[in-house]
Amino acid sequence: MSRILILTALMLLASVGYAQDVSRGDIRGLDEQIQDVKKDVINLTAELSQLEEKLLFPSNTQASFFVSITEPEGFSLESVELTLDGEVVAHHLYTYREIEALQKGGVQKIHVANVQSGSHPLQVRYMGKTDSGREVSGQASYAVEKKVGPKFVEIQIAGAKSAINFKDW
Repeated sequence: MSRILILTALMLLASVGYAQDVSRGDIRGLDEQIQDVKKDVINLTAELSQLEEKLLFPSNTQASFFVSITEPEGFSLESVELTLDGEVVAHHLYTYREIEALQKGGVQKIHVANVQSGSHPLQVRYMGKTDSGREVSGQASYAVEKKVGPKFVEIQIAGAKSAINFKDW
């Protein structure tokens, strides 16, 4: 038992001696290296995400759908649901920050899909509230005409007027 205590004490003394040999400059240098590695990992992750999107959604078949609010005064968007070709493809519940961004003119990418050339029926439903607490909902249909190349469709919600407009390019 005493041999174990002596060995443990020697190991502790050796580790204390080693810790004293490490300077603050060495620690700062190591910290800087760690920060550089973190930056590299973040950059690689961003590049991988872009490559993944290009592989999963080639530009020839890509269709992107965006949501904006054209008349944000007195209106808070709560949810949006997209149905493309008879299948629900997106349903989004909005957070306070997302609502604020949309009210300030922001545009949200709600869905990206691979879509073949031709006409595709799109149905949009939304729910929201006015500042007075009145619930507002609306729905609309649109024929997405997909050609070769990327397609972008903006769903413009007119707030308390219960109107939806579509803009595509």
